[in-house]
Amino acid sequence: MLEVTYLFLAVVVGVPAMLACGSTIFAAVTAPRGRYGRMRFDHLALGAFVAMGGLMVMAIMAWLTREDGHYDDFGSGLIVFAAIFGAGVFILGLGPFVPWLLGVLGQGGVWLPAAFRLAARHLAYQRARTAPAVATTMAATAVTIAVAITTAAGTAQERQNYSPRARPGALVVAFSTEDAATARVAVQQVLPGVPVAQGLGSRWPANFNVRTDYPSTSEAYVGDQALLRYLTGNPSFPYDEGRAVTVTSEDGQYDTVEIDYYSSNNPDDPKVGKVIPTITVEPAAPGVEGVFIPAKILQGMGAQLDAEALIVDPSLHRVSEADRDRLQDRLGDSDEAYLEQGFQAPTGWRYVAGPMALIALAGALVATIRSNRLLRRPNTGSSSAARVLTACRAALAGACGTVMGAFAGCVIGLLLAWPFTTSVDWEVPPRVSFETPWASIGLMTAAIPLIAAVIALFFRQGKRAGPRERGR
Repeated sequence: MLEVTYLFLAVVVGVPAMLACGSTIFAAVTAPRGRYGRMRFDHLALGAFVAMGGLMVMAIMAWLTREDGHYDDFGSGLIVFAAIFGAGVFILGLGPFVPWLLGVLGQGGVWLPAAFRLAARHLAYQRARTAPAVATTMAATAVTIAVAITTAAGTAQERQNYSPRARPGALVVAFSTEDAATARVAVQQVLPGVPVAQGLGSRWPANFNVRTDYPSTSEAYVGDQALLRYLTGNPSFPYDEGRAVTVTSEDGQYDTVEIDYYSSNNPDDPKVGKVIPTITVEPAAPGVEGVFIPAKILQGMGAQLDAEALIVDPSLHRVSEADRDRLQDRLGDSDEAYLEQGFQAPTGWRYVAGPMALIALAGALVATIRSNRLLRRPNTGSSSAARVLTACRAALAGACGTVMGAFAGCVIGLLLAWPFTTSVDWEVPPRVSFETPWASIGLMTAAIPLIAAVIALFFRQGKRAGPRERGR
């Protein structure tokens, strides 16, 4: 099963990635070989046709997922794959437009400053070699920006739907009944002397049901005084072994709670019912609403209780992330140590954006590297003039790639935001708006050319041409 998952991920990511990389080859194949050659119309038409096909696929997938509804896992996976595939095709189709843009700048960039005008001509002279490098910058920039936009959309949706599982800063250790003793020893070893509350549950196959008029209090907490004080956040809250406590933020006051205890999982077996008094209190924080039942009440109904969770109250001790990691290592994979830290925005996209930004920068620098002959032709003055020209070439190559990549990345990211925020839950949460990271997009678009220009200033220059070479 794990091999199938890896194969699916390889197809979902690998096929679109190869298509995006194919834009480099497409740019090289369609680039004119001569210094003054023009782009063939059929090459541009083919690129436009391919790009339009990818754009239509993404638009169709966005249209199919525009509604807030339930999407099954398989169907949602196919839609996401089709959308990413369309994105790869779209980037592929932009390949021929890279040598076309370099040619336009080389022949008609009269509005550029003198140094950039000369740099544009240099980039256009050998488009068969410079266009693939600029296309690499374009593809890497597009992928980076698309990932940033889809991550922003997904993060906004996850933040809206996030429900805390415990009080902020609380450590909850969940385990099976068989691992209760091992989990308790692990907590004592990692957090020696720290007070720990425990949540209890009825021993299988017995079970119980708590009925209350509050719709949000379906969760039942069974324990002692330490657990009650964790739920209320009040160390001095009075504890009564014969009274339940309804912990909820909803308005209203109710005096009783009904408990049904079943000695087995057979619904035809008789049950034991009991009505107990309750008081209503505000929860210490979201995520702990429910009904607290003293363990003595269920034990009096014949229930045998076992520990199901250990909780470290943040009012008594603050657990660090390092402590949680050490505890999880001791528990292994079968049990869980969860530290409630509120919603944490995903950071995994940075592991994609970082390498992609470096690839974009490398493409701009590779496009700058010229043969010694072309380096020396304008180098009739000082070496500083040649360095400035090299920096201008790097900046212009980077700008051509990042501007085209920013355009493609914005189109891809805004269309992929729809399939990437579909829900596979039956209770479908509504979509929320998100802020497109325009600042980050603008920063990358401007930073790549600037950094490339600075690095190019330190390139080693070729020796000055002699009179014979200058006359060529």
